Amino acid sequence: MGQLSRQDKIVAIVKDQGYVTIDELASQFSVTPQTIRRDINELAKADKIRRHHGGASYDSSTTNVAYAARQILQLPAKEQIAKRIATEIPNNASLFINIGTTTETVARALLNHQGLQVITNNLNVAAILSGKEDFTVIIAGGTVRSRDGGVMGEATIDFINQFRVDYGIIGISGIDPTDGSLLDYDYQEVRVAQSIISNSRTVFLAADSGKFGRNAMVRLGNMTQVDRLFTDEQPPKAIIKLMKEHDVRLELCTPR
Repeated sequence: MGQLSRQDKIVAIVKDQGYVTIDELASQFSVTPQTIRRDINELAKADKIRRHHGGASYDSSTTNVAYAARQILQLPAKEQIAKRIATEIPNNASLFINIGTTTETVARALLNHQGLQVITNNLNVAAILSGKEDFTVIIAGGTVRSRDGGVMGEATIDFINQFRVDYGIIGISGIDPTDGSLLDYDYQEVRVAQSIISNSRTVFLAADSGKFGRNAMVRLGNMTQVDRLFTDEQPPKAIIKLMKEHDVRLELCTPR
């Protein structure tokens, strides 16, 4: 099998599955992981796929990567971010937690806390936290999105607007690397996230470095609306400049 043919097939597989690991591709094509890494690097330079640590994904501005793939995408970075956020949340605090695999990882990191009051539109977050007897977990009403357990709609927004909490913890699908726009795929999900931002005293944005430059169609807001960005690598220079101008604190979450 020639290199061009293999690379074409890699693109097709990544488009179909949303995210594929290097080991899976190496096994499928009976080549070494190093060979697949070279293929992925070349394809990423040509903007055909997006390279990640341990694999590759396909970006669309209208459709997000499948939920099962997002659960493992950038997982080590998400876990570091989650641990760091958990250290910044005091016991007995009130929180909003929105839809996303990153925020679900944050929820797991909060299980050693005491007395948290959590309002969420994410059924997975509710399931993670509801086993703690000293936690109060409130689920927003609305329509459940079957693919990932997200709850959204006008009823969700109305419900969230009844509260004012200490911390809003939000995830995001993409961040424009030039102007700091926060981007997502679903208009209804975006409107719920906007309500969370508006009704939180402090807003934490949890976003691994793979979110910078990732395309998504719907504009949620801007980096300037959050208080602290938790990420695993230095953001692009334009974002750092914007954050300094608007007093948004950068929290680099790398293994210690």
